[in-house]
Amino acid sequence: MAVDITIPSPGESISEVSLSGWLRDDGSYVEKDELLAEIESDKATLELRAPASGALKIATKRGDGIKVGAVVASIDTNAAKPASAAVAATTNGDASMRVSGVAKKVAAEKGVDLAQLAGSGPSGRVMKNDVLAATETKPMILKPAAPAVVGSRGVRREKMTKLRQKIAERLVHAQHTAAMLTTFNECDMTEIMRLRAEHKESFEKTHGVGLGFMSFFVKAATSALRKYPRVNAYIVGQGADMEMEFHDYADIAVAVGTEKGLVVPVLRNAEALSFAGIEASIKDFAVRAKEGKLSVDEMTGGTFTISNGGVYGSLMSTPILNPPQSAILGMHATKKRAVEDPKNPGQVAIRPMMYLALSYDHRIIDGSEAVGFLVHVKDMIEKPERMLFGG
Repeated sequence: MAVDITIPSPGESISEVSLSGWLRDDGSYVEKDELLAEIESDKATLELRAPASGALKIATKRGDGIKVGAVVASIDTNAAKPASAAVAATTNGDASMRVSGVAKKVAAEKGVDLAQLAGSGPSGRVMKNDVLAATETKPMILKPAAPAVVGSRGVRREKMTKLRQKIAERLVHAQHTAAMLTTFNECDMTEIMRLRAEHKESFEKTHGVGLGFMSFFVKAATSALRKYPRVNAYIVGQGADMEMEFHDYADIAVAVGTEKGLVVPVLRNAEALSFAGIEASIKDFAVRAKEGKLSVDEMTGGTFTISNGGVYGSLMSTPILNPPQSAILGMHATKKRAVEDPKNPGQVAIRPMMYLALSYDHRIIDGSEAVGFLVHVKDMIEKPERMLFGG
């Protein structure tokens, strides 16, 4: 008669197992309770033993996904025992059967060299317990201790000032309402630095105030605003009622940094101011801004803004619009760079260069106008005599 060998359940909720391989060949004679194979799951490893003596008939080879309860082999109990049958278990020649699948998995996780292990299983088969025993004998490797924290780790909070809150609101509003874009250019500061150094002393003696770079950029900007009036305009209204408000004057807001935040006092009718008038007004704004004495009227109503991040070392930035204005000019630090010598085309020269940035509202200002505006400012700065002497 034939006695079936079925896959036992390794535990509750387990429906499939893996068969690691047969320890006896198909057709070989086996004794009752002889170990024939191992089955493995993610929870346990079980042995398949012969339920009776007889000839082994293998129905399922090694592999994964074998259902619990499936018939994988049978024993023909009517088969006669050969005189030469070996009682001891033998392998089918597959070297990989020396190691159980679970043992391989554990060895990979623990970093154990299976070739160095002597198996305790049938025919010297390496089992899971053999791998675990090998890990227990290894010296424990301790992770280096984290370095002790040195210094203070204090945290503090302070309420934002009304000025800082208002700045935050206006900047976020500008980002959310305008189609903001930034274009860049660079200008050679050689001539403006030469001209300033040449006339600085006489200018201060005559007017009682120093000659700075900001007055040159204010004058250059007012000239460019006359040529590109959209840059000096506002958008008013919404939807079908939206209009462009143009200004025949240039009220230039000049960003001034204070301990409480950035303020932007306005130079009214900057196009009509002299260099001395601009410098005197900026100096006065700076002093009164630090003292907190600027009025609200002095900080509202500008049509265009100039921000000089270069005084803090900024090399390049994208300034944010000052609503309801449509554009802002960003000045940056002057650095010497290798550029083409304008007096000797094809030759390289070291020149003091400044990056210029114009952020603008693309709803009212086209890209060509923004680029043209920056090129005009660049030309004025690189040929400053025209501004200083009224040319």
